[in-house]
Amino acid sequence: MIASALIVIASSTATFAQTVDEIVAKHIEAMGGAEKWKALKSMQMNNKFTVQGMDIESKTSIVSGKSLKTEVSVMGQEIITAVDGETGWMQRPAMMGGTGEPEDMPGAEIKEALKQTNLGGALLNYKEKGSTVELVGKEKLDGADVYHLKLTEKSGDVSHLFLSASTYYTLKSSGKRKIQGQEIDAEVNFSNFKQVEGLTFPFSMETASPMGGTMTIETESIKLNPTIDESIFKKPAKK
Repeated sequence: MIASALIVIASSTATFAQTVDEIVAKHIEAMGGAEKWKALKSMQMNNKFTVQGMDIESKTSIVSGKSLKTEVSVMGQEIITAVDGETGWMQRPAMMGGTGEPEDMPGAEIKEALKQTNLGGALLNYKEKGSTVELVGKEKLDGADVYHLKLTEKSGDVSHLFLSASTYYTLKSSGKRKIQGQEIDAEVNFSNFKQVEGLTFPFSMETASPMGGTMTIETESIKLNPTIDESIFKKPAKK
């Protein structure tokens, strides 16, 4: 009896693990397939959003797995954040809590920004990255069926991902993030999915605004594999 019970438990566990792998595989395929994402070496994206009546534009340049630079223009001022490998810097005007000069970025924020260089998302090759994924269950999100996955990264960081049961797109992600020395609950909703050269991207993202309420970020354009001068990621000297 004990042996039979163990066989049943082992079979159930194997089926459960296979179900998670099956969901992840369908997600990767829906996003364009692993091979196409692996072939993506760089990307540039232009976004636009409004916060408390202010129109904000941003440009993000990414070298896959290595570097990222985001330039945000608001009220004639520019905010820059950049990471290059294990180093990072930011530049903010005085009116936004900065000095107007390039400053070193805290280690926790560098780690968080580097995640954005993983083109294809956290589920792509997650086992190779040392992450684990658990299927929490099937739930409802805004009336639609979703798979709730719990992603635990090698670092110990945990994210909850909600994948559409029909399209396998990620509709929502949530988790704790460290921003300016404070741990916050970060939640992002994704929609308006479009294909760019065979790869699928959400062109609308809704998240909490740092000034209160929510903000919707609209992607205006995405360029795949552009030539990027990697010197743009280096911290400039102070004026």
